[in-house]
Amino acid sequence: MYKSYSMELAGRTLTVDVDRVAKQANGAAFMHYGETVVLSTATASEKPRDGIDFFPLSVEYEEKMYAVGKIPGGFNKREGKATEHAILTSRVIDRPMRPLFPKDYRNDVTLNNMIMSVDPDCNPEVVAMLGSSIATCISDIPFDGPCAATLVGMIDGELIINPTLEQNKVSDLKLTVASTREKVIMIEAGANEIPEDKMIEAIFKADEVNKEIIAFIDKIVADCGKPKHSYESCAIPEEMFAAMKEIVTPEEMEVAVFSDDKQTREENIRQVTAKLEEAFAEKEEWLAVLGEAVYQYQKKTVRKMILKDHKRPDGRAITQIRPLAAETDLIPRVHGSAMFTRGQTQICTITTLAPLSESQRLDGLDENETGKRYMHHYNFPSYSVGETKPSRGPGRREIGHGALAEKALVPVLPSEHEFPYAIRTVSETFESNGSTSQASICASTMSLMAAGVPIKKPVAGISCGLVTGDTDDDYIVLTDIQGLEDFFGDMDFKVAGTHDGITAIQMDIKIHGLTRPIIEEAIAKTKEAREYILTDVMEKCIDKPRTQVGTYAPKIIQIMIDPDKIGDVVGQRGKTINAIIDETGVKIDITDDGAVSVCGTDQAMMDKALDYIKTIVTDYQQGQIFTGKVVSIKDFGAFIEFAPGKEGMVHISKIAKERINKVEDVLTLGDIVKVVCMGKDKMGRMSFSIKDVPAEAE
Repeated sequence: MYKSYSMELAGRTLTVDVDRVAKQANGAAFMHYGETVVLSTATASEKPRDGIDFFPLSVEYEEKMYAVGKIPGGFNKREGKATEHAILTSRVIDRPMRPLFPKDYRNDVTLNNMIMSVDPDCNPEVVAMLGSSIATCISDIPFDGPCAATLVGMIDGELIINPTLEQNKVSDLKLTVASTREKVIMIEAGANEIPEDKMIEAIFKADEVNKEIIAFIDKIVADCGKPKHSYESCAIPEEMFAAMKEIVTPEEMEVAVFSDDKQTREENIRQVTAKLEEAFAEKEEWLAVLGEAVYQYQKKTVRKMILKDHKRPDGRAITQIRPLAAETDLIPRVHGSAMFTRGQTQICTITTLAPLSESQRLDGLDENETGKRYMHHYNFPSYSVGETKPSRGPGRREIGHGALAEKALVPVLPSEHEFPYAIRTVSETFESNGSTSQASICASTMSLMAAGVPIKKPVAGISCGLVTGDTDDDYIVLTDIQGLEDFFGDMDFKVAGTHDGITAIQMDIKIHGLTRPIIEEAIAKTKEAREYILTDVMEKCIDKPRTQVGTYAPKIIQIMIDPDKIGDVVGQRGKTINAIIDETGVKIDITDDGAVSVCGTDQAMMDKALDYIKTIVTDYQQGQIFTGKVVSIKDFGAFIEFAPGKEGMVHISKIAKERINKVEDVLTLGDIVKVVCMGKDKMGRMSFSIKDVPAEAE
């Protein structure tokens, strides 16, 4: 008999069934929130994986299309590889969970979340996050949980817990906060320029809700949790550390890591490692873990230097940003380009503009998002860190960084009516030594402005790090962390925004949470750094969007027509619109509200296409003058096509001022003539006259 547990969460019932399904997993939680259903499972291998120096955790978020009553598209008709949304959700689940597993645990662990039903008002992401925590807590897998997660929205300044679909559509904030019993452990946010103090208020409102959820999870664990299993520790022996310090003293290790040049520092560490390999030549068990031991020795050295001596590896002050540089237009022929450099981190972003028809279509479970016209892609080639490996396409990290930059820039983009383009930015990492995602935000802002995209305000991003001691008040927050400080520190707190507020946050940590003073200090320091980057670097390079799109960018003109006339422009089976496109070479997009966008590179052809469209949607009145082509000749007159798919007839008596016997005596197929509208004939057709065209119009 299974056990069921329930609590009220944001006005809806959250129910957890244990021992109902998936009983062979180490832990399983069958989650219900409203009509959203998620099966969360946690499984672990019996033995550690050989030859690795990291915890092999895999988090899966499986979107089943039946959950929203759809059959997958394509020929295969079954779910394929994870969507970007699924990958991003997996990352959000991974980030708060990973620090709570033992640091010396090397058994494979998989957290699987299968989305089986989606209630649009009960977000499956938060259900999966809670399900992963519960499944792991009640399992026999070592885990220092529970943790809980809550979504926060904001409408008209009011904070809303776990907003519904309709609330999300108008919300100025999409914030996800995960917490342990005492501290905040993960923050992910997209925001419409939210002030720092309001963001802090939202974070800790979510933290309060998380504590209520954790109390609920504690009851479940107390009732049906399994004893945690023992495991084979992969910690480095203390006697090995002692021996290493005799061969390479702490002072020598400080000299090795104290450099502002990444290559110099890596060469120093290679020499240290070679010295230790020689000394430990006869100790095979130590040689097997020497790489991890050297890493740990570096980590202890760097942390001590920063926390106790306030010395950073590259010699900077605690709040000092690395040297910055910015430039635009370094890549010819593209629609816009910019490069942003911060120390040994260098990003080049290229902007491409296209008609709205080239926007990305999305096929997933989120009914609130079926497509997007702004796409940000981030690439991280191996040469950027001096390594060599074949490119296998974007991994989860690249997808995550691209989505973060996209989230940061969306709030300042013009609307489709203001700027009827699909927009793609691609950030190429030329060089990496910490916080490339935030550099890509800076480069993308400048690239967009260089391309003539009328963004509302420039956006900059910066990252803060953290080194903690033995107590909650023994810590130091670092501005603009480089790679070494990220690897050996406790936090990577990324914040992007304008002069007026935050547009995106992503917080990764390696410890069991952050106190409120640390979060407040980190947000304050990122604001100060962001203001400096915007004012002293980016705006000195390019301070506002260019007034026109680039030479090689497509030009788009937009007009509004009566939505009832859309069918006239399109024509039967697209005949009319395709005729316009074939004749002029332009691209035409029409939205349901009657916005018609004409895209091309030849202004004359664009104007011609617009004239056709205006002619088609005009309510014809007697006396209007048109230019048309003779497309058919009959005994009684000629038919004139005055716009693609639109014809009117000139009776033989209206062709010339003098009497004619045959139409062919005056007109030939293909002739271009001016005609004046005489109204409609008895059959309801447009009636034209050539002989009555006013002299001034000829």
